[in-house]
Amino acid sequence: MQKDFDFNGTTVATGSSDEEIDWRAPITVSQLTLIARQLIEQNIPLLWVAGEISNLTRAASGHCYFSLKDGQAQVRCVMFRHRMQYMDWSPANGMQVEVRASATLYEARGEFQLAVEVMRHAGLGVLYEAFARLKSKLEREGLFAVEHKRPLPPFPSRIGVITSLAAAALRDVLTTLRRRMPSARVIVYPTPVQGEGAAQRMAAAITMASSRSECDVLILCRGGGSIEDLWAFNEEIVARAVYACTIPVVCGVGHETDFTIADFVADARAPTPTGAAELVSPNRTELLSRVAVLRARLLRSMLRRVERRMQQVDYLGRRLTHPGARILDQQRHLAHLAARLQRGAAHSLIRADLHLDALQRRLAAAGPDVQGLQSHLQRLAQRLAISLERTLERRGAALSRLAAHLNALSPQLVLERGYSIVAREDGRIVQSADQVTAGEDVSLTFARGGAMARVTRTRS
Repeated sequence: MQKDFDFNGTTVATGSSDEEIDWRAPITVSQLTLIARQLIEQNIPLLWVAGEISNLTRAASGHCYFSLKDGQAQVRCVMFRHRMQYMDWSPANGMQVEVRASATLYEARGEFQLAVEVMRHAGLGVLYEAFARLKSKLEREGLFAVEHKRPLPPFPSRIGVITSLAAAALRDVLTTLRRRMPSARVIVYPTPVQGEGAAQRMAAAITMASSRSECDVLILCRGGGSIEDLWAFNEEIVARAVYACTIPVVCGVGHETDFTIADFVADARAPTPTGAAELVSPNRTELLSRVAVLRARLLRSMLRRVERRMQQVDYLGRRLTHPGARILDQQRHLAHLAARLQRGAAHSLIRADLHLDALQRRLAAAGPDVQGLQSHLQRLAQRLAISLERTLERRGAALSRLAAHLNALSPQLVLERGYSIVAREDGRIVQSADQVTAGEDVSLTFARGGAMARVTRTRS
């Protein structure tokens, strides 16, 4: 929990936890530097500071340490590696710079220092702000719109160059145009490109070239330099003159990393003056190579066409024959067709006969065989009679065996051996003496005939 410092009280915020400090008792150096760091960081906001770089050193870790000084004082500064990687230039001792930094205290050494986030050359802040304001204004008005950009002529016969006669960029442009397209006529519109009144004179030169309409394309160029040297190309009057020009304008100012307002308004931007000259002029060597390739293609095409016509003539010559020869050819062809017709008719008859024979065989195979069926019926009748006779024999033998078995079990044979069957009056067979009583009448059955008897006594 963060607390405000109260040196009249007894509490103070010391980082991650609150400690009760008795200000009447000594405190440690660590506590003192912590209190000082928190006071500095909480009361001094992120701000821009201008001064001269001195004692610049770069650590192996990639961090940059230096002092920022003026005539009366200096302050230690540190710019960490993850901030340095966004800079496209290297600081050096003696440079006048402006840094956007936060004030802090390096507790390990008790030193007041600035933690730098952004560094720029001194005096450029106002120019950058003016550049951004004008760029935003013109963009809202549509001066940078893509639909306003005009295509560059592929083969310009007259090329206008707007630059200073003393500029090295003019020599570069003329040398490039002479090498790439020596047939093109170059018209130079001299104008200062740096210094007081340069923007107005450049705008006047652009307007004059547009009104005279004697060029197919215009090159607005100058060599590299600082932002102050290139500032004339960031003036609104130049941008509006480029926008109003009726001739396509190519802007080649400074180096590849330099961007001006004129670059955004122009119909095309080149990284350098030499690049602008290359952009507006076709390469003579490439054109000659292309012409040679096209010439070779044309010759091959003409040769192939002549060869096709020769083949066509030969074909037509072969078709052009004497009428008598054509009649003979037709007669031979007719005879050939007649022979083919005869052979075809004969083959058709043979195929029809073969087909008819096949159908007759199929019909004969599909019809009933009466004689065969009669013979088969006779064989079946014979087999039936034989089978019936054999069946009767088997049944007679089986019956004889069953009769013999039955006779072996018949009571008659028992009676034949002298036995008899005793039955009561109700017909029940008497098997034990206990089943009859004395004086009871019984019937006796013998092998032949029977008799009635009366029981006089019984015996167990």
